[in-house]
Amino acid sequence: MKDLPFLLSPRSIAILGASDDLSRVNGRTLKYLLAKGYSGEIYPVNPRHARIGELRCYPSVEALPESVDLAVVALPARLVTQAVTDLGRHGVKSAIVFSSGFAETGATGRTLEEELAAAARAAGVRLCGPNCLGLINAFDRVMATFGQFAEGDTPPGPVAFVTQSGAFGTAIAALARRRGLGLGYFINTGNEADIDFVAMMEAVLGDHRITVAAGYIEGLKDGARFVAVAERALETGKPIIVTKVGRTQAGARAAVSHTGSLAGSDEVFTGVARGCGVLRARNEEHMLDMVEAFAHCPLPEGKGVGIITQSGGAGVLMADHAEECGLSVPVLSDTTQKQLRKVMPPFGATANPVDITGQFIAEPGLLHDAFNIVLADPAVHLGIVWLQLMEGYVDTLVGIFERLKSQSAKPFLVCWVAAPERASKALHERGIPVLRGAEPAIDAALALVRYAEARRRWIADAAARRALRAQRVNDCLPGDLRPGIVDTVTTATSLRRCSVAIAPVRLARTVDEAIGAAAALGYPVALKIESPDIPHKTEAGGVRLALRDAESVREAFGEIIANARRLRPDARIDGAIVQGMAKPGVEMVVGLKRDPVFGPVVMVGLGGIHLEVFRDVIFRAAPVTEREAAGMLEELRGGALLDGARGQPPVNRKALCRLISAISAFGAAAGHRLRELDLNPVVAGADGAVAVDWLLVVD
Repeated sequence: MKDLPFLLSPRSIAILGASDDLSRVNGRTLKYLLAKGYSGEIYPVNPRHARIGELRCYPSVEALPESVDLAVVALPARLVTQAVTDLGRHGVKSAIVFSSGFAETGATGRTLEEELAAAARAAGVRLCGPNCLGLINAFDRVMATFGQFAEGDTPPGPVAFVTQSGAFGTAIAALARRRGLGLGYFINTGNEADIDFVAMMEAVLGDHRITVAAGYIEGLKDGARFVAVAERALETGKPIIVTKVGRTQAGARAAVSHTGSLAGSDEVFTGVARGCGVLRARNEEHMLDMVEAFAHCPLPEGKGVGIITQSGGAGVLMADHAEECGLSVPVLSDTTQKQLRKVMPPFGATANPVDITGQFIAEPGLLHDAFNIVLADPAVHLGIVWLQLMEGYVDTLVGIFERLKSQSAKPFLVCWVAAPERASKALHERGIPVLRGAEPAIDAALALVRYAEARRRWIADAAARRALRAQRVNDCLPGDLRPGIVDTVTTATSLRRCSVAIAPVRLARTVDEAIGAAAALGYPVALKIESPDIPHKTEAGGVRLALRDAESVREAFGEIIANARRLRPDARIDGAIVQGMAKPGVEMVVGLKRDPVFGPVVMVGLGGIHLEVFRDVIFRAAPVTEREAAGMLEELRGGALLDGARGQPPVNRKALCRLISAISAFGAAAGHRLRELDLNPVVAGADGAVAVDWLLVVD
């Protein structure tokens, strides 16, 4: 975003509607700029004042002595559009519009906002807002805001925070300050008539001083750009952590396939975000816990957590939560435990968690020695130490943690319950994260591990991803397809072109053709009604399985045709699909949907009751590599079924991942032509994975 530096790092700022009452909304920006020592030129604009303090006040934009980089607009809504037009004529590059009274007020305000956006485009002025608190660039002391957050200290730090909510965003920023997390940027995007959340996030991530970004999201306009920004952040090692509301928003109600009906906006967002390395926080405190860890910690090389505490109970709590989350709490090696026993009291625990007991209060060096030994264990990739209070030992403990940081390349978190304020401050100054409780510490550790895994996978898959994205739609879909449900045979041909493993099928228009097809395919066979008006064949009584001879095919053909005509007398019936029976295996569902925000997304889930009742499904933006498909399978709650159950052999995961990746590439290539695709079921077994039923809908 080459034009956003004028907005984020302006060398000069005009304030339209500036007030000489610095306590008012239109006076606070000037107050904050002066108080925080902004070094650029400041130009108040208001015909009612000749001067405000020591600054000359200009009667209009045209009267400004030079073009400015940024204008802060604090005018009534009815005057904003003309003001932006005037700014463009004067060569002003960007504007922040505080004013409310736009789309947030209803239809009339929405029309006014559309007029404002059009005027800004015509004038060449980039807009933040309207109806926003503006922004703070703490590095350059740009206080282009009227928000309360600017009242307190705003020291720069490695964290950028972009929020679509002004008031809630301010509360989060205040919590960050209380935790000692320096915000290099605080940005509220408001109504996003022009510059949106994603554009702002892209701009701040481009600043070398920012190492981690956080955001509060209510909705996205362009999911594809969000993914692209997240991917670039993943490549450069800058984590993005977001809190997104709207978990219960209904999905697509008019969907034809299971994939479409299960693709609610939140499920899709969760899957897509995880696929591109974005970490999703449950709430503002969880978000700041993760920010705390990333702002001060290197990434771990694995998921083994070594826990050391002064309380056995806290250790058990953390170990339980760690394993529930998918982290590993390995038993320490015999060598490690032997070394621990040399420095620990005999009543301590050495396996992991390591309980050094309250003895370390009398012998502070015990904590240093024990934690150093734990971090050196090959199975430990990340350490957590738990302690509480310790007001009288702050200097000693800070010194211990500082030495540990210099002696070990492995990351560690300090979980200091009710930590004295000076302890937290001292540890932050030394680049050591401090977490507020046992579960928050494990959640932060999980974030570090997940992000590290996502980044390693992303880098390893670079070539495979480029190859998948190079496929073209004409390689997969015929160009003359009419909108709606695509017939079974044409879909099968298209899927085979994209290397998707599917069971062989033949269309039979008559009973004799059905018998001939069955003989050619080999018994047993399945028979399914073929009609563009009957997408769900089973519900129409249009499926017969395990037919073993010609007579059973003849009887089944008549039954499914009769059932279809009874259910839908007006349905177009093309005949029946004859298909060989697949070997038994684990039933999966693999699907595609064109999401209104993210475009083509791929879904993987366990079939049967797991799909209908438990919604055990995972989404990603298409396409996905085979390695990424394997990660999707690992996230399934019922994924253990793939490893073999009740004596069944384990599923060939490699073949299943190959099929998932191929389907995702099909969806990415089809792009806007795809509406939905269901492969349900895909039968996965020891010998491979094959789709035995499919439904494709195109636009």
